[in-house]
Amino acid sequence: MSGSLFLAETQAFLKALASETRQQIMQEFATGAALTVGEIAERCGIGQSTASEQLTILRQGGLVTSTRAGKQVRYRADPSRISDQLEVLGDFLARCCPPTGAGDS
Repeated sequence: MSGSLFLAETQAFLKALASETRQQIMQEFATGAALTVGEIAERCGIGQSTASEQLTILRQGGLVTSTRAGKQVRYRADPSRISDQLEVLGDFLARCCPPTGAGDS
C-alpha cells in the first residue's frame, strides 16, 4: 500500500471513529445486525438524514458495508476491513512510536 493511500484510508477510518454518534451507530451493529437508515435513526434517536450522513462516513471509513434489496439499503459492520485497518494502524504506530521498556520513563 502506498504511503498516500495508507494515509487517506487511515484518515477516513479514524474520522469515522471520531464521532460519538458514529460510535453509537457502530454499537448497533455489534450483534451482526443488518439495519436500514430508518432503523438506525430510530435506535439512536437521530433524524434519518443525520443517520444517512453518518452511515456514509462510516462506509467511507471502511467500517460498514451496504447492500441493496429493492428499495431498501441495509448496512452492517465490516469486521474484515475493520480488522485490517486496525492491524495497519497498529503496525504504523509501532514503527513511529515504538513502546518503551517497562522501566523507562
